[in-house]
Amino acid sequence: MMPDLPIDQVLTLLAVVDEGTFDAAAAALHVTPSAISQRIKALEQRTGRVLVTRTKPVRPTESGQIVVRFARQLSTLQHDARRELGIATESGPARLSVAVNADSLATWFLPALTRVPQDPPILFDLHRQDEAHTATLLREGRVMAAVTSAAEPVTGCSVRRLGSARYLPVATPAFAARHLTGAPLRERLPDAPVIVFDRQDDLQDTFVRTLNPRADGASRNRHHIPTSEGYRDAIAAGLGWGLLPESHAQPLIDSGTLENLTPGRWVDVPLYWQQWKLDVPALALVADTITAAAAESLHR
Repeated sequence: MMPDLPIDQVLTLLAVVDEGTFDAAAAALHVTPSAISQRIKALEQRTGRVLVTRTKPVRPTESGQIVVRFARQLSTLQHDARRELGIATESGPARLSVAVNADSLATWFLPALTRVPQDPPILFDLHRQDEAHTATLLREGRVMAAVTSAAEPVTGCSVRRLGSARYLPVATPAFAARHLTGAPLRERLPDAPVIVFDRQDDLQDTFVRTLNPRADGASRNRHHIPTSEGYRDAIAAGLGWGLLPESHAQPLIDSGTLENLTPGRWVDVPLYWQQWKLDVPALALVADTITAAAAESLHR
C-alpha cells in the first residue's frame, strides 16, 4: 500500500498533527524531537511537497492533509488487523475521532454514544465544531466521521441523513417587552441585542433575513457565548434573543421563563453523518448506533 511512503514517516506526520508540536509527537512516539524532524523532512523530500506549517499548533498543508488522511486510515486498519489476529492487547482499544457540533453534543449525541457496545472497547476523540464546518475536519483527515450539515459527501466518504435539529427563536418576556414591541417583529428583531454561539454562527442572521429580506442580518449588538448551556442561560438571563434547540427551549417556554417569538415557526437544520469508506467494524457499529439514536431524537 503506497510503498513509496514509509509507514514510520507517515505515522510520524499523523502524530505531529494530532499532538500539535514536534516535541509532543516525540514524547508520544518515544523518540527524540530530532528524529521527528528528520522523519518529516524525509517524507517531505519523498513527496516533493511541504506537508506541515511549522506553527503552534502544527497544521497540515493541503498536501499534508492527504497524507494525514491516509495515515489515519492506515492506523485504523492496522488496529483492526491486530484485533482480528488476536493481538489487540498490544494496540489497545479502537479509537474513533468524530467531529460534532456543540448543540448535538449538549442534546442527543452523548446519550447516543452510551448505546455503543463496549465489547471490544471503543474510545472516542470528539472534536467540537460548528455543523457547517465539521466536514472540513474530515477533509483534512483530522477525524474519521462527522455530524455535519453538508449533504455532499467529502471525497472518500459516505453520507447518511440523520434528521433535522429544530431551533426556536426565544427571549425572556421582559426582553421582548423592552426590545420587540411597538412595531412588527420583522422590523424590531434586526436591531435587538442578540446572542450568538461564536463568530461562525450565522443561524440568527439567516433567521432575521427570512423574516425581513431587507435586513442585513441580526443586530451587530451581539454577545458571543461559546457553550450550549451558557448560551441557553444567557438568553434566560435576558441578555438577548437567540435560537435555542427545541429540547432546551421548550421547558423554559412551558415554565414562562422564555417566550417563543414566532409560535408555529421554527428553523430546521438538516444533519448528516459522514464517515470514511473503510471496512472497520467499530466505525460501522458507531454509525448504526448514531443513526438509530438520531431517528428518535431529530425531526424527520
